[in-house]
Amino acid sequence: MKKSLKLIAAPLLAAALLLGGTTAFGAGIDQALVGGEGQLLAGVSTFAGKGDLGEANGKTAESTFRAPWSVLPLKDGTILVADARSNLIRRIAGDEVTTFAGITISKDAYNYPIGALLDGKSAAAVFQQPKGLAADSKGNIYVADEKNHAIRKIETNGDVTTLAGNGVLGSKDGKGKEAAFYSPQDIAVAADSTLYVADTLNHAIRKITPDGTVSTLNSKSTRSVEVAPGQYVPAGDFADGALSSAKFNEPTGLAFDAKGNLFVSDSGNQVIRYIDLATNTVSTVAGSTAVKYGASELYVTGEFADGKAAGAKFNFPRGLAVTKDGGLLIADSLNHAIRYLKDGIVRTVAGDDQAGSSDGTERNAELHHPSDVAVTSDGSLLVADAYNNKIRKVAFYELPAGVKADGTIKVVYNTRLIEFDAQPELSNGRTMVPVRVIAEGLGFDVKFAEQAETGARSVSLSKGGTTIGLTIDKSELVKTVNGGSRLTKEIDAAPYIKDDRTFVPVRFFAEELGLDVEWNESTRTVILRDKTDGQ
Repeated sequence: MKKSLKLIAAPLLAAALLLGGTTAFGAGIDQALVGGEGQLLAGVSTFAGKGDLGEANGKTAESTFRAPWSVLPLKDGTILVADARSNLIRRIAGDEVTTFAGITISKDAYNYPIGALLDGKSAAAVFQQPKGLAADSKGNIYVADEKNHAIRKIETNGDVTTLAGNGVLGSKDGKGKEAAFYSPQDIAVAADSTLYVADTLNHAIRKITPDGTVSTLNSKSTRSVEVAPGQYVPAGDFADGALSSAKFNEPTGLAFDAKGNLFVSDSGNQVIRYIDLATNTVSTVAGSTAVKYGASELYVTGEFADGKAAGAKFNFPRGLAVTKDGGLLIADSLNHAIRYLKDGIVRTVAGDDQAGSSDGTERNAELHHPSDVAVTSDGSLLVADAYNNKIRKVAFYELPAGVKADGTIKVVYNTRLIEFDAQPELSNGRTMVPVRVIAEGLGFDVKFAEQAETGARSVSLSKGGTTIGLTIDKSELVKTVNGGSRLTKEIDAAPYIKDDRTFVPVRFFAEELGLDVEWNESTRTVILRDKTDGQ
């Protein structure tokens, strides 16, 4: 279920001033802090693009894209972006966006650039919905130029050539322009400069040797689907086993692992496949192998589920990236999420099954059709957030300096360790904290009262017209806004008094003040974060 992003702004602003600035990020995914239920703690922010359609260069915050489809970090720290609907390859260096290759020759009636197949210098070449990007060890860039049904090469001197394909869709092996592709969407380069292509609508994995010779590695699908009465279209299929007899359904993403073997996003089958190039075999490493199609179904039905790899569910997984620790990042496009396969378990890193554009903490952030993901040199992730027309950044949370596994319970708010006048403690499995310190830190006025008739003791917290009342030893709160009607709800633990301090359950603050709360078991730390704080 999607978590609410509504916050009480004034208390959180006060908290930022009183308790410390922005959230600490900087760990790589292999060192990411783990919260409850194995959730990796991270923040999602906008790296480039303001969300408008366009091809405007300039500062990253003011730049525009049209369905950026893939991201490629280079050794010099710059980032290349295949800006698919702009028909351009863009470059991000520092806080500046420029055009790396391609020009706009004209636009259609809807103001979209019209593509074509034209080689030449990078400033004069033309592409048509470029999708996948890859680089070889010499610095040459390769482009899966989808609507040109071709593989293009951008040499280090800026020359753009067509390595394979001729602009006409088809399915033919051969050398260079004798070969034919059908909407190739990704490309990967092996250590020996051999290229592998996800030839999407041919449902095939193709190989291009350094001399430009193209061959098909797997078996072609013979399945067809009646999409309308009497109208049949070719469709993909599924089969593991020997590579020569294996079948795919719209493969869209490729990534090499450290062994030199290929992961494949088999999008139409909603699974992640693995090609062992030493044994020439194909296996399924995530998602169900119980593939069944209905009579009129082109694809397996997409779903969303984390957990053991064989039971995990995807919805058109696309771009892939291998992490330093051997894990696999997956741009799960129609689940609007980034997933992570490691040690036979699939977790969600960012996004949460609903499209949107908000920055924020891992599962509170929103993506819209992420089509690729890449790992940068500092361990953070870049996401081609295609339908938001942005490049997003996922950075992993680090605890503030000085937080150690010393057995004590600690509470942090973003980057700051909260110093209490009495030690937080566990009571019946709930973390209880002294109310005055944390409430005043979040900008609330705190008042204590005792009823003369009954002896009942209470505490009220007030800020900006909102008042929250708590009664000692009673598991409920009463909330009023601007003197309106009283809303009574249960809380997960009753407040109590100990050593003249009133203790309340810290999760109460997450629920009522819009904070995200996580528990880090290894350091016994409660982590409070603003849900919309992406960095």
